[in-house]
Amino acid sequence: MTSTMVLRPDGVSVAVSDLGGDGPLVVLLHGLAGSSRELLPTARALQGNRVLLVDQRGHGESTRCSGDLSRAAFVGDVIAVLEEFAPGLSATLIGQSMGAHTAFLTASARPDLVDGLVMLEGHVAGSDDPEDAAGLGRYFASWPVPFEDEAAARDFLGDDAIVDAWLADLQMADGGLVPRFDADVMRRTIEAVHEPRWVEWERLRVPTLAVFAKNGRFSDADKDDLIRRRPQTDRIDLHGGGHDAHLDAFEEWIDVLSRWLSREPTSVAHADGG
Repeated sequence: MTSTMVLRPDGVSVAVSDLGGDGPLVVLLHGLAGSSRELLPTARALQGNRVLLVDQRGHGESTRCSGDLSRAAFVGDVIAVLEEFAPGLSATLIGQSMGAHTAFLTASARPDLVDGLVMLEGHVAGSDDPEDAAGLGRYFASWPVPFEDEAAARDFLGDDAIVDAWLADLQMADGGLVPRFDADVMRRTIEAVHEPRWVEWERLRVPTLAVFAKNGRFSDADKDDLIRRRPQTDRIDLHGGGHDAHLDAFEEWIDVLSRWLSREPTSVAHADGG
């Protein structure tokens, strides 16, 4: 695996890890407050593909920025990665949550660069409640950092599936361990994600798979609405997992993902998971 920084015109550096491989190009995009590290198991399971892992701006090893956090900036970062690492080629974009949103907008804006889209626990409807973003910002700001050690961090953060990923991403600073993101950047980032994007969704032209977890973030009505507005979308409901199903329903997630990438029939091909 090789790591590279892609420098953007606004001064942001986007960290990219290239796992190599000679097969079709796949790009993995993590969710809010995460990093590409949490998608390494997914990347390694996709043998036969060339896999790129991207730390989206404000996350992981990329610039911890407070500048342009628009959806257009995130999309521009992905386009820059594709043009630098695979000029003249197209890729399948795979994203979870916010990463799914970035992937979908990229596919809608530049279908010439994308030949497939997989959205895990992602949606396009947004939220009309400003408290949703504000609450997330307050939560991340409430972390009593620096944590003295990993045990102290775990004691505060709990045992949800995403916590191991957060712990792995902590970095040493004066006085202890701190996250690789700023709470205000997370709030501003998710505010943009919460704007509805139905127009872009309905004009999307690339093959698309929407994957939802049994105990995920979206209601049946949310899922149905996504498919109603774009009936050609494939939808699979997992039998387990939560919002971070790439972590707590890993085997099922990989089975579904691998089969769809190879265009094989899946064992959970119906919306009801049957």
